[in-house]
Amino acid sequence: MVQVYFHCSNTEGTLIDRSGAAVANLTEARDRAAQIMSSMILTPGAEDWRDWVIHVSGSDGEDLFDLPFTAMLGKPH
Repeated sequence: MVQVYFHCSNTEGTLIDRSGAAVANLTEARDRAAQIMSSMILTPGAEDWRDWVIHVSGSDGEDLFDLPFTAMLGKPH
């Protein structure tokens, strides 16, 4: 298991994940990132999530991968 962090950002700022989650591999990290993304999108509010990105990083602070919210939402027409 490895500890990874899921920071979310857009052009206006960054939401820092201070607790992270223990995952077994990159597939599990991607699934967890998708769960976080879904939870944020489904939260009632006026936020347009299309310009947001989840940055998944290891405990050493190095980026493992990015997952844009457009992967779930699609691009605007």
